[in-house]
Amino acid sequence: MKIIGREFNAITGEETITERDETTAETKERLDYAKAVAAAQAEAEANATAKAALLARLGITADEAKLLIG
Repeated sequence: MKIIGREFNAITGEETITERDETTAETKERLDYAKAVAAAQAEAEANATAKAALLARLGITADEAKLLIG
């Protein structure tokens, strides 16, 4: 993946744009982050599904459950 860097010199008003390939460490960090985001999203979806199933089993709405809790 290409990394594009921008540097702006406020004194001269020049903008310098550089392009380089990402390093192995940057690639690993990006892929690890993507995996973590996907895992967190899957967990949130599983929790939402479990919550909806529980509310359906109890026969109450989400608003009613909030009243019971708080």
